[in-house]
Amino acid sequence: MIDSSSIYYKTAMAELSPFVYWAQSENNVTLKVDLKDVKNPDITLDENRLRFSAHGYGARGQHNYGFVLDFHSSIDAEESKFKVTDRQVEFVLKKITNGWWPRLTATPQKPAWLKIDFDRWKMEEDVEDEEPRDVMGDYPDLYEKLEKEELGYRKEDLKKVYLIFYNLCQFVGFTYVLTVMTIRYFRDGPDSMEGTYEAVGGAIKFCQLMQFLEVMHPLFGYTKGQVLTSLLQTCGRAFVLFCMIEAEPRMWTKPVIFYLFFIWSLIEFVRYPFYISQLLKMDSGLLVWLRYTMWIPLYPLGFLCEGVVMLRNIPYFEETQRFTISLPNSWNFTFHFPTVIRVYLLFFFFPALYLLMSHMYKARVKKLGPKKWKSKFN
Repeated sequence: MIDSSSIYYKTAMAELSPFVYWAQSENNVTLKVDLKDVKNPDITLDENRLRFSAHGYGARGQHNYGFVLDFHSSIDAEESKFKVTDRQVEFVLKKITNGWWPRLTATPQKPAWLKIDFDRWKMEEDVEDEEPRDVMGDYPDLYEKLEKEELGYRKEDLKKVYLIFYNLCQFVGFTYVLTVMTIRYFRDGPDSMEGTYEAVGGAIKFCQLMQFLEVMHPLFGYTKGQVLTSLLQTCGRAFVLFCMIEAEPRMWTKPVIFYLFFIWSLIEFVRYPFYISQLLKMDSGLLVWLRYTMWIPLYPLGFLCEGVVMLRNIPYFEETQRFTISLPNSWNFTFHFPTVIRVYLLFFFFPALYLLMSHMYKARVKKLGPKKWKSKFN
């Protein structure tokens, strides 16, 4: 019997979580803590929660391990038992109300270290029966549901690993761009601006093409962002990069390219580590503040640089007629690209900036809350 009043739980000791395998019958819940050579186990059990801490040999070697489990339903702490062996720690928890639980934890989100003990599920021995009982056969729907949930958790883990890897790659890419540009500027001064596109243009183009995956992530349910917003932002930057800069080599040496690439990279230098911290559930107050504050000066400056690039390109595209379709042609259709640029700058440039700033402001208010002003007069 577990005496919850005589056991002390030290949260500071629990640096890692061991793998815990669980199964159930109508009357009991069984847990198997995958720890070898357990020493000084500290266990606290009440009707809704189990706290465990011990030193032993687990998945990460010899360490202090610990976990906390909030149960789906109540258990009888006085009638529950545990046993420490050389290979593991076993719990038999008595349910207060007999019946099958839809899950072990109080919340649907299962921790990564909690696994289903399928071997015990397939043949759970009932204490009142002399012969083993085929739980999978008696309750096929429940077993199938739990099995699908376990596979779902694995898919969730794979999705998380993919998103962390993607954001890490983007962070490395934009860090490379910032580093190269900074080193070149400190070495050569303003003269380095002319060679900015040749030095980091390839990296910028690769990272920008990768960002189209961010449009697909909400479609596949990987993230909760809005598809339209992500599409507009990604396509807008891609238009400037590939149609305005890449298509006109005379723009490559302009100083505005240096400023534009620096602003883009500085924004992403903060954005991707923020996403990684959210995936790992490691909130950093400074990182959150930077993510939802840096855009205030950087987005208008970036938009201004993009506008300058478009404006400077108008005479170049008038000369080359690139992306322009003139009559006569088989489609009987005409398209004058410099005119499209002029119309955008005249009628849509500032509304687009306003929509982007409004979107970011709403995100900032949602995350940080509105600014609260206190009156000096009471």
